[in-house]
Amino acid sequence: QVQLAESGGGLVQAGGSVRLSCGASGLVFSTYNMGWFRQAPGKDREFVAAITWRGSSTTYADSVKGRFTISRVNGKNTVYLQMNSLKPEDTAVYYCAADLSRFKSLEYDYWGQGTQVTVSS
Repeated sequence: QVQLAESGGGLVQAGGSVRLSCGASGLVFSTYNMGWFRQAPGKDREFVAAITWRGSSTTYADSVKGRFTISRVNGKNTVYLQMNSLKPEDTAVYYCAADLSRFKSLEYDYWGQGTQVTVSS
């Protein structure tokens, strides 16, 4: 079955950087669009960033534009989220997700379990 596994979360100070990774198995990774999402306590899950199957196009939420970068290595079945200039409001559980066609959407087909990122002020 499809499995997505996030890693790289943790505690970081405001202004710092973290790189999240998401390894995929059980699917033809190079044919799937990949997205990163987050959910803070008491809030709805929100879109963060997405990248097309070939990596030719990316899109970001306004709140992270210019600070976060999504990338992928299809040969490693892995998608990354480089997060710079982190703010306390970036604190959330971060999820990766895969979908054959959706891009900037919350309705992805497959989801990982999430990794916690906590930004201290």
